[in-house]
Amino acid sequence: MPKPFSSLFFSRKKAPQPLQPVAFKEYYTNWFTTLNNTLLPLINQSLYSSSSPPALLCSHIDLLLQHLLSYYDTLDLVATQEHLPQLLFPSWRNSLEIPFLFLGDLHPYLFTNLLRSFLDQEDSEEEEDDSDEEEEDDDDFLDRPWQVEMAWKNVPKSLMTRVEQIECGLRLMVPALTDRIKKVQGCFVGRIAGDWVGFCCEGKRETVKVKAVIEEAMKEEMEEMVTVFVDANRLRKSVITEIVGVLTHYQAALFLQGLAQFLVGFRDPDLIAEFKRTNNFSITGGFHLAF
Repeated sequence: MPKPFSSLFFSRKKAPQPLQPVAFKEYYTNWFTTLNNTLLPLINQSLYSSSSPPALLCSHIDLLLQHLLSYYDTLDLVATQEHLPQLLFPSWRNSLEIPFLFLGDLHPYLFTNLLRSFLDQEDSEEEEDDSDEEEEDDDDFLDRPWQVEMAWKNVPKSLMTRVEQIECGLRLMVPALTDRIKKVQGCFVGRIAGDWVGFCCEGKRETVKVKAVIEEAMKEEMEEMVTVFVDANRLRKSVITEIVGVLTHYQAALFLQGLAQFLVGFRDPDLIAEFKRTNNFSITGGFHLAF
């Protein structure tokens, strides 16, 4: 079982050899290729092949889960004061992904919302009236294993309780991270404003001195920002792990499959082109979206 939320904000291990953002961008490209071309097809095969043994499904669940978690482990290796600005505005994310980012990566609410979409699926299906189109859709899934068809049927109350606990933890942790960001920004702006007034009063508003003051203030405040960034990654990892830990094998496989498909969908050329054409979102970057 994953560690509880209360353990997320303690003890951060420093990476001995941080990666460069350029190297991480290349890593992400390879990581995404493996997800799309290898792991997603494997989980699909395990779910929908009648000849696939349960043990193979468990193996592919673990492979996909560890692949997702390894991304955040590697992202932490890049998290230094020098590289943080590039991590908050990641060049490896496209315009379609940016609205979903929180501190440089996917908002943790996305994971629980995805899970809710599966849990609410049965209720929405029961409320819909039968139609010819729905009958045709049913025909398309006749070959799906019954374990997949029944994965979200009759969800036990204990599972719903655990899901609510995970969501409750997120509602506490995400605002806590946001408050820490605001505190860092407030301290930084306060210091710069105070020193700036001092320069004006003394008639020493030279560019070099102003730059030195700003750099010193950034250096002192950036370490906390790095810690916040890593804690956000730890939160994402914990949410994914906790969700998978409370699900059955088939539920976990469908959840991870859905998450992988969501990530792959971000890279669909037609979807990106349509997004740019309609321009329904005003995007200015990933950092401020934390608020």
